[in-house]
Amino acid sequence: MAQHRSFKEYIANRFYNELFSAVSDFLRDNCGNLNVASRSVRTVDNAELSDINVKHAYVDNLPGMKIAFDILLEAEFEISEADRHTDRFDEKREWFKLSCSGDLSRNLDDFTISHIEEYNVRNQQENPLSDSLVPIIKKEQLETVARSFLELYYPEALYAPIPIDPLVLTQRMGISFQLKHITPDFSTFGQIFFAECEAAYYDKKSGSCKTISVARGTIFVDPDAYFLRNLGSVNNTIIHECVHWDKHRKAFELERLYNENATQIKCLVVGGVKDAKVWTPTDWMEWQANALTPRIQMPFTQAKVKAAELIGEYMRRYPGSALIDIMEPVIDEMALFFGVSRMAAKIRMVDLGYEEAIGTFTYIDGRYVKPHTFKKGELERNQTFSISERDAIVESFMSPALREKVQSGRYLFVDSHICINNPKYITADDADDLCLTQYARHHIDECCLLFNLSIPKSANKYGQQFYKECVLYRDATSDIVFEACFSDSKISNDVDARSKAICDYTKEVAEVLQKMPGGFSGALTSLMTWKGKTVEALASDCCLAPKTIQRMRNDEAYETTIESIVAICVALQLPPMISHALISRSGCSLGMSEKHVAYQFILTSFYTRPIYECNEMLHRFGFEALTREQ
Repeated sequence: MAQHRSFKEYIANRFYNELFSAVSDFLRDNCGNLNVASRSVRTVDNAELSDINVKHAYVDNLPGMKIAFDILLEAEFEISEADRHTDRFDEKREWFKLSCSGDLSRNLDDFTISHIEEYNVRNQQENPLSDSLVPIIKKEQLETVARSFLELYYPEALYAPIPIDPLVLTQRMGISFQLKHITPDFSTFGQIFFAECEAAYYDKKSGSCKTISVARGTIFVDPDAYFLRNLGSVNNTIIHECVHWDKHRKAFELERLYNENATQIKCLVVGGVKDAKVWTPTDWMEWQANALTPRIQMPFTQAKVKAAELIGEYMRRYPGSALIDIMEPVIDEMALFFGVSRMAAKIRMVDLGYEEAIGTFTYIDGRYVKPHTFKKGELERNQTFSISERDAIVESFMSPALREKVQSGRYLFVDSHICINNPKYITADDADDLCLTQYARHHIDECCLLFNLSIPKSANKYGQQFYKECVLYRDATSDIVFEACFSDSKISNDVDARSKAICDYTKEVAEVLQKMPGGFSGALTSLMTWKGKTVEALASDCCLAPKTIQRMRNDEAYETTIESIVAICVALQLPPMISHALISRSGCSLGMSEKHVAYQFILTSFYTRPIYECNEMLHRFGFEALTREQ
């Protein structure tokens, strides 16, 4: 569909003569009662219209394809007296309101003006439409609009938790769906046809596009959605198109008035609303269909009943569990019961007030992040405690506030979180890998720093949102790329204050720094003694030859590399301040390159990991290992 069609402009152009005649007749019949003031004309005996300019059209949505609308226009006219002994006249500009109606299915051929008056105040529309005839629906009205949809087409879903059967829904709405490959690249999930036409589809067998005759009210659904996504995505697509049929036929008919060859709306796989300050009518239609579909599939009251039933069942099955511990299976059961995707069920659980769902089914850097939760009401929808390695590296370098915190040595990057470095929050699993403790996962806002999430402006035009705020879409199948920005908020500051209070090694670190010799060799020897590392053990842990370690200890003039020194700092698990003190004594330095920024991150937030984990992270970003096994 075109990006914008103006109903006001269409009416002004097509029905100019009718509007002009109506205002002219009104002026002629009511000239003596006009609310106009004039210094030259004492009694208005005549009023002659010269021009009109349509200013606004306020449209009310009526049943079927009918609409009622108020036209506000500015009229230019001349008033005069009938006294034959004078020649008094005056030119005036006044606004008038014309109450009109018409049927879009009849191309507005039945356009009628039922009333005209001088404009004082505009009537309030019960079901307003925009100038493009798209329903005006506010976010807080979505539940009510979804309920009205179900009252009309699927009322039984409002009385007991049941799944919405797309086949039954389409039959009741008088429309149908077919499984057709719409595009070769699967860039379009669904497509609805508002007019009978010859429709193109992609034939996989021949690898070419073909056409088929389709009736008005036909939905195409790409069958690959079953295999590349899931049944929930297919159901969502069909009901999404049903919303278009119910809510956007009038916008489409306006398009047809401008372009008689228009036939359908296509819905891109990515869905959502583009990142722009001004949304087009197409953007609003997609937002409405995306926002209403899950609310139709999972009506608020009945979804809450089902959620409470499932939570009770799992609490009985696993006594003593916290809500976060059972939230993932509850979400999966909700998705299975209502026939929706896991992500749609997760987001609906948040709508229902279960904020624990936010910390579930999160995948970052291709890895699963264990469920975690926080105090109710702590997070905005664009905030998160979970970030990628790349964002952790960039932000710990670019953000002065975060850089100061991580360089203190009070934090480690664990399980996609920058967490207070304390055994209360960080432990080791059976494989000796660091992970968050259960307490930390249940109190993530107590121990982890907070970040604001956004989507780069370079993202595709529908990447900004899907139907909810972006933080909820960090699942395994999502192709949306996020950027995390450190939030120097009360939550992060409270965490930092807590980290300062519980970290008990600060005094020891200060003493070590004070006793470190001024030369690199002496400093290295001193730190090895502090950590109880022999030459052989250190060489093994940092993948350097024992002779190399010996030369560093004994020869102040020995030339080494920043990579070797960083590897030694990791192998000794030196707190960041001590690492930087050792580097400053070596003659090497860390610069501003991407590789050196990654080294900085290792030294501040990754330094307790084995050298091989640090090397694996560097490989993920296209850098060579710090050192290689000897």
